[in-house]
Amino acid sequence: MTHEPETERYAVVVPTLGRPSLGVCLEALAAATAQGSGPTAVVLVHDRPETAPEPAALGVPRALLPVTTVVAGGCRGPAAARNLGARVAGRVPWIVFLDDDVVPGPTWGRDLARDLATAAPDAAAVTARIDVPLPSERRPTDWERTTAGLSTARWITADMAFRREALEAADGFDERFPRAFREDADLALRLLDGGWTLATGSRRTTHPVRPADRWVSVRVQAGNADDVLMNRLHGSDWWGRAAAPRGRLRRHVAVTAAAVAAVGCALSGRSRAAAVCAAGWLAGTAEFAVARIAPGPRTRTETTTMVVTSALIPPVATWHWLRGQAAHRTARPLGPARPPRGDAADPWQTPHERVQT
Repeated sequence: MTHEPETERYAVVVPTLGRPSLGVCLEALAAATAQGSGPTAVVLVHDRPETAPEPAALGVPRALLPVTTVVAGGCRGPAAARNLGARVAGRVPWIVFLDDDVVPGPTWGRDLARDLATAAPDAAAVTARIDVPLPSERRPTDWERTTAGLSTARWITADMAFRREALEAADGFDERFPRAFREDADLALRLLDGGWTLATGSRRTTHPVRPADRWVSVRVQAGNADDVLMNRLHGSDWWGRAAAPRGRLRRHVAVTAAAVAAVGCALSGRSRAAAVCAAGWLAGTAEFAVARIAPGPRTRTETTTMVVTSALIPPVATWHWLRGQAAHRTARPLGPARPPRGDAADPWQTPHERVQT
């Protein structure tokens, strides 16, 4: 199926929950690699509790069936799924990780071949250029703006080609990150600390905005626990090194503290202090809601969602931050990517030994 030089051979690994978007992703992948420059293997890591289905049941296009393998991920999250997929993919020089909700562009295969051929020897990975289509007839919603941030993320693994040698040097993704959040930045920082570089490629991939209910912004606050783990592993300066936005955690903690203080003062009979604290909570919540409503479409539904979730997000974010402090209090870093060891056993043949928290 492929005729590229040995150093440009690659496999594609897709962690998936079996969502309908997977079929769209694979159809685009098949079309983009139909004229050569195709993968030697496509590994779908099915990360649901049930047994991994056959490729045809997941909508794998006929052109990809001969090279596609489906394995059960064990519901351990995308970091573990990618590590498993890389082990199954075989001894190819490059592993290309795709999310199951992206759409490779029509020239993706040709552009990827150029990206791999021109990668410097010390380039651990080559990213794609991510496009997030937004509505042209109105302002984007809060969720759409959040997704659009992926287009400027420096090391997004929605479409990332990793040199296998670099993955092995870093012992892969750190499986202590259970969500699709920060596991990419953690690996990138360990690779950079080990002397590798990361490059931006020429291929383009579209990341559509997934449908989401009004509570999605509350659920994603679980990532605050992962930020605590990043602090433990990389120090408090990791934000700048990873070019990651800090968010509003400090304000969320302050607003939550004001709410707790208001309740405490009221219960202890200090009505004036309770009123002052309640005013602080109300002002902080209102400021947050306005900051989210102003750039959006300002429809009744969006405004209602922003008002309600702006009251819920600060305490939820604070809770997950506190949970992370407890869960990761003994976490130890894996360290920078080690130089390859030519006489070592292949670390991808057996599950990784991980530092336990």
